[in-house]
Amino acid sequence: MKKIIPDQEGDFYLSPEGYRVFTEQYHLRRGYCCKSGCRHCPYGYDKNKD
Repeated sequence: MKKIIPDQEGDFYLSPEGYRVFTEQYHLRRGYCCKSGCRHCPYGYDKNKD
């Protein structure tokens, strides 16, 4: 079961299209890579290579 991380200021911003883009700050607090190819992934995952 995944734990729920409450949002804090600086965890995300809205893209011009209206999507939530999670920042490196959020990913580090979450503590693991979801392997979705996130724009600000601090874990070095590249969905084009995996």
